[in-house]
Amino acid sequence: MSGLVDWEAEAQAWIAWARRPGHDSYWYFRDAFFDEIVPPAGERTLDLACGEGRVSRDLAERGHHVTGVDGSRTLVAAAADLDPNGRYVLGDAHALPFAEASFDMVIAYNCLMDVDDMPGAVREAARVLRPAGALCVSITHPMNLAGSFAGREPNAPFVISGSYLGPRRPTEFHAERDGLAMTFRDRAYPLETWVDAFERAGLLIERLREPAASDASVERFGPSDRRWRRVPVFLHLRAVKGQSSATS
Repeated sequence: MSGLVDWEAEAQAWIAWARRPGHDSYWYFRDAFFDEIVPPAGERTLDLACGEGRVSRDLAERGHHVTGVDGSRTLVAAAADLDPNGRYVLGDAHALPFAEASFDMVIAYNCLMDVDDMPGAVREAARVLRPAGALCVSITHPMNLAGSFAGREPNAPFVISGSYLGPRRPTEFHAERDGLAMTFRDRAYPLETWVDAFERAGLLIERLREPAASDASVERFGPSDRRWRRVPVFLHLRAVKGQSSATS
């Protein structure tokens, strides 16, 4: 996808990062997303910004007929290599290479905060959805991106400097763990901006969750991860396309 991170340049690092079981937060939050947000499989599901394909593979295991789309040739090729029975397509979130009303469901797992034009990507997701189709989203929680903890202690205060509601520069986070490294850049929006994007795309939010750090996550990442039982890491939501949605 076109966005804040050059995913083609980061492709090999991301493949190594994403394919090590238990390595990052995905392994500890995915079940809450699939169980609470994603409806039963329909005829066609689109995995937006599929990357190396782990979300697509998990969806397929749950009975979905998945098409993955990503803007990185290397990641699309890697996804297809590991899942030769899957369908993976090169494409941009702002101009998806699919006809209107092509999918029952669009999954956008931790990608919409990375694109250049988030409202435009939401409109495109709505365009390719069939009426009553669902857009299922995981994003870094707007509160998470607005501030930071003052320390690593479980009871460390969470501090927001400046205004949560004001414009903010993209947040950059460099992570190193177990010999692997990745740099993540998220564009921060207040919750109102997210809701406005769905509203303007003709999408009605019908379910929203703020999952806390699990016992398994605390065991994997250490006692400091207990901080994330007080402030949410992610926001999970499901929005449904109206029968006569305006997507432009």
